[in-house]
Amino acid sequence: MDQFHLFPPQASSTAYGVDTLFFVLTLISLFFIAVVFLPILFFCIKYRRGSSADRSNPSNGSNAVEVGWTTLPMLMGLALFSWGAVDYFRLERRPGNAIDVEVVGKQWMWKVQHAEGKREINELHVPINRTVALTMISQDVIHSFFVPAFRVKQDVVPGKYTSEWFKPTRTGEYHIFCSQYCGTQHARMIGRVVVMQPQAYENWLKTGEQTESIVRAGERLFHDRGCSGCHAVNSQFHAPLLQGLYRNPVPLANGTVVTADDQYLRDSILQPAKQITAGYDNIMPSFSGHLSEQEIMQLIAYVKAIGQQEPPPR
Repeated sequence: MDQFHLFPPQASSTAYGVDTLFFVLTLISLFFIAVVFLPILFFCIKYRRGSSADRSNPSNGSNAVEVGWTTLPMLMGLALFSWGAVDYFRLERRPGNAIDVEVVGKQWMWKVQHAEGKREINELHVPINRTVALTMISQDVIHSFFVPAFRVKQDVVPGKYTSEWFKPTRTGEYHIFCSQYCGTQHARMIGRVVVMQPQAYENWLKTGEQTESIVRAGERLFHDRGCSGCHAVNSQFHAPLLQGLYRNPVPLANGTVVTADDQYLRDSILQPAKQITAGYDNIMPSFSGHLSEQEIMQLIAYVKAIGQQEPPPR
């Protein structure tokens, strides 16, 4: 595990860019401290009451100086804003071909499940040089998933999915912190990311008790909870088909159109009356209080899997 450092090791593909922007901001701040506060201090001492400084020829100002100290900081501010915006959008856009990992935060632990079904508590094993995408939600209060060595941090809130991604570039063990105060044992809500060589990671996935994948677990829930009785081609109930649904536009009964993303699927399971699909009646029961966060994620994983298939004819 990495020990405390003023600046943690740069262990991800985004760490260098984040650090570069941070140090540039720090240097610019020091520059303005020097050109503003040091002259103020100098003049306070030189022209203090009772000093012998010459005050007979006061300056009337300079247009060049006025324009300079207005224009230069403005241009520097715009440049820094653009730089930060580019980095922000790059961090917010998830790359393709990422390893999907589901994370549930609760007082006071991190519950992790890999797409293959492997589960962890307060640990996350990942392969080096592979993009890892986290889909996160809280079971109780607001948490924040923070890995200093990767320079990534994202709030984890109840009732809403948030996400972050990273691409580790160094093997080793790195701290996970909750950086949002979440209760009396907040300081103990810590964990570790274990970055492994690809073959070691594949071997680790096969260790321990073998579990079913998230998609397979979701498929089992889909049938056990009766979802297949309505959302099927030959169903006697008039319910929307789920094939070809994911990430596609969905027209609603109120005339608006939404995209069938993860949050839409979650809301449709827990609050089916919130967004009623055009042409369908509000006949679906709510599963709020009947499914755990892990089960909701498994069910959504299955719906996403079939939602990417070609829709069958009615």
